Amino acid sequence: MGFWGDLGSGPKERVVGGSSVLAADFAYLAEEVRKTQLGGAEFVHFDVMDNHLVPNLTIGPAVAASLVRATDLPVDVHLQVSDPASLIRPFAEAGVSSITVQPGITRHLHRVVSEIRELGCEAGAVLTPATGPEEIAWILPHLDYVVVMSVELGFGGQGFIEGMVEKVRRVGEVCSLPVEVDGGITASTAPLMVEAGARALVAGSAVFRGDPTEEMRRIIEAGRSAVRRASGG
Repeated sequence: MGFWGDLGSGPKERVVGGSSVLAADFAYLAEEVRKTQLGGAEFVHFDVMDNHLVPNLTIGPAVAASLVRATDLPVDVHLQVSDPASLIRPFAEAGVSSITVQPGITRHLHRVVSEIRELGCEAGAVLTPATGPEEIAWILPHLDYVVVMSVELGFGGQGFIEGMVEKVRRVGEVCSLPVEVDGGITASTAPLMVEAGARALVAGSAVFRGDPTEEMRRIIEAGRSAVRRASGG
């Protein structure tokens, strides 16, 4: 069982945080990740953009492989690309732990998700702001987790879309898989998402614009505090 499987089978009140390295200083990527780990981060989120599906152009399998060698945290890859099928094997061979794709973009979704898992990675589906939970209902038995984007694809530093809190609730109504939330996650928005049922908090700009250790810790603690309040603890 991998990271997401362990999270899904563990206590429902367990909340984890991960850093989105899209906002990190790439010249010091390994060190930036180490700082977030000191703040309690339990995974690394790695956005791949191709300048086709989205305007931005980021990093690929070679950088992922270097990061995998430099950290003991699982590396979670989000493929924001027009042809995700072509990158499944390169990223799996780079040693990443999990890979997510968008249902509305990925041709032959079942085949792609199956390949992700056959190559030893956990598989997730991403719900963009315009994608409803009903669009992934049929693929849920083949997934390990679901990602709810609370910003649009393509750029870091965007503002949080409040309507995505309700989407997290809706996902929880149709499946018991762990939900990762990504986009505009701060110490203020993390509790909203956790109260709605999110289990994993991805934060980028909010972490790396200040001290990564302290900011990561603040966001994780904000999410976990929401759990304690809900349970009366």
